[in-house]
Amino acid sequence: MKRELVARIVPLAAIFLVIVFLMPRNSKFPYDYRKGREWKYETLFAQFDFPIYKTEDQIREERNSSSGSMIPYYKYSEETAARAISSIERLPLGSLRRAVVAEVRSIYDKGVMDDRNHRQDNVPESDVIYVQKDKRAVKYPVTEVYSLSDARDKLLSDLSGMTRLNVDSLLRKNGVYELIAPNLVYDQQTTELVHEESGGGFSPTSGYVTAGQLIVSEGEIVTAEIEQMLDSYKREFEANVGYLGPPVLIVLGNLVIAAALVALLYFVIVFACPEIFSDSRYPYILLLFLLFSLLTLLMLKANERLIYAVPYTLSLLMMQTFLPPRKVVPLYVAMLSPLLLFSHDGAVLFAMFFVAGLVVLHLFKYFQQGWRQFIAASITFGVLALLYLGFRGADLVAGSVWSSLLSLFAGSMLTVAGYPLTYLFEKLFNLVSDSRLIELSDTSNSLIRELEQKAPGTFQHSLQVMNMADFVARAVGVNPELVRVGALYHDIGKMNNPLCFVENEFIVPKDDEEHKYHSGLSPLQSAHDIIRHVSDGLEIARKNRLPRAVMDFIETHHGTTTVSFFYDKFLKEGGDPSRKAEFCYPGVKPKTRAQIILMLCDSIEAASRTLKSNTQQAYSDFVERIVAGKLAEGQFDDADITISELNRVKETLKQYLAQLNHERVVYPKTKTNKK
Repeated sequence: MKRELVARIVPLAAIFLVIVFLMPRNSKFPYDYRKGREWKYETLFAQFDFPIYKTEDQIREERNSSSGSMIPYYKYSEETAARAISSIERLPLGSLRRAVVAEVRSIYDKGVMDDRNHRQDNVPESDVIYVQKDKRAVKYPVTEVYSLSDARDKLLSDLSGMTRLNVDSLLRKNGVYELIAPNLVYDQQTTELVHEESGGGFSPTSGYVTAGQLIVSEGEIVTAEIEQMLDSYKREFEANVGYLGPPVLIVLGNLVIAAALVALLYFVIVFACPEIFSDSRYPYILLLFLLFSLLTLLMLKANERLIYAVPYTLSLLMMQTFLPPRKVVPLYVAMLSPLLLFSHDGAVLFAMFFVAGLVVLHLFKYFQQGWRQFIAASITFGVLALLYLGFRGADLVAGSVWSSLLSLFAGSMLTVAGYPLTYLFEKLFNLVSDSRLIELSDTSNSLIRELEQKAPGTFQHSLQVMNMADFVARAVGVNPELVRVGALYHDIGKMNNPLCFVENEFIVPKDDEEHKYHSGLSPLQSAHDIIRHVSDGLEIARKNRLPRAVMDFIETHHGTTTVSFFYDKFLKEGGDPSRKAEFCYPGVKPKTRAQIILMLCDSIEAASRTLKSNTQQAYSDFVERIVAGKLAEGQFDDADITISELNRVKETLKQYLAQLNHERVVYPKTKTNKK
């Protein structure tokens, strides 16, 4: 018992520690509000100073209106100036050469840009510019640098005052004007980057609220202005308040919340599906819970909008492969609980994914194969989109709508993309899905072929039990594929010692009694050899990695019943009745309806061969006697079955025997004329 408790608690403790480590360290805003609705809480006063942040629409509008005030950014080109001066120094300008070089150098020191009508279209209009020179950018009025035409006019004007020569003709003749080129080069990328980093020239806030100032009164309608103040207050509250309290209380609060999440999962399993504690479905469910909790917490840390892209419905589909829907739904609630607690819109998101999950759970059986899964994903997206639009209503903003819907669509498609992981987990945890059951029920697989070769009588018995159990399971609403597989493998241990069992004795000639297996054995030895086929079957199942669900059928198909034939023989030979326990199977009593069906079908198929009457009454009495015997031995004490369900099983068995052993017309022999 202690070992079972440790096996349950240790993985839960590991999940608890992971959640505590990843939990948000800040406080969640304790109010839910919407524009146009009544403030249903007490009057709210600011507990601290905070700025009023502009909305996305306000920022977008200011960015658009301020795009014309973007300041262009130019880089000073030393190479352009050096190249022009070097070329001028080689020109035949006579006594003016030194003056021309000096003037050109002076002009280039200030900077030359293209004329306005020759500038690129993407250069913004501005009264100031940035000029980067020697890795330092300085803001200049545009009037302090020269345009190309201004630079040429400046050169002509200054030189004309130095000589009586026709300076303009001299400069044109020697191509000086053409050598002067712009040495200020426009940098569009840096211009946009500087503009972005500077906030586009505007402030992200539009006011300030001091501590103690009224934000909203009880019963007041939340207007756009009040909503903006509440949004700003919420932003500052969640960014800072989580750190204002004593650290010990913060840690304690996180521990309590994480413990509550883990406890919720544990008690959901206790009340909804306690049977999974004893098999590999328990660690599988814990792994799914951990994975989706991590996704939730990591997405909330990165960007809360990304939470819409988490495929929560995938967890539902991955559970329903190995559990019935009535047990999956409460587990799905536990899977969504971190979303409910940690997301700002937790209640809305919980409702969206919960309803969408129930819809896809109901419809997935029709769209489970191949490309039809995309239909299921599309339906999931449609439900999520409708719920999202319905919950948001008038609060929707065009930009956020499309991004949220795109995230929901991505999450819905990830449900299809991630579903094949089910087969990986099935292999890793040795679980059993319907597809795995169909694979195991194939009588051409190597293990069943080995049974057929070594114990042909047992193989035929198993086929008969499988058909009978399938018929009963379908009639009473039990998974027929699971029961078929259990019936096919329940006697797999007999192939270790096939001649020990009566159905295989035909291998030995009838007149060779000395070589019959039980000749010369005591009743106790015979009983022990027969009982051993259960433990042999479990060993073969482990070696062949059969699922735990199949091994349960091997272990429970005889329960703790008595090997009555040899026990009666033992008593007739004067044996001590107190040794009855040595003639009983040391197995486990059936716990599920499927296991009960197999136990009854196994006993009835074997004993029905002794029936001498094919009447309906004979079948009824026979079935009642078998079931009463199992009840008398307490085989159904631990079973999850009602009297009504057991009666349905009995009636179905009677019907099956009647159909199987119906009488046929006896055809007379045809007389032939002898000549």
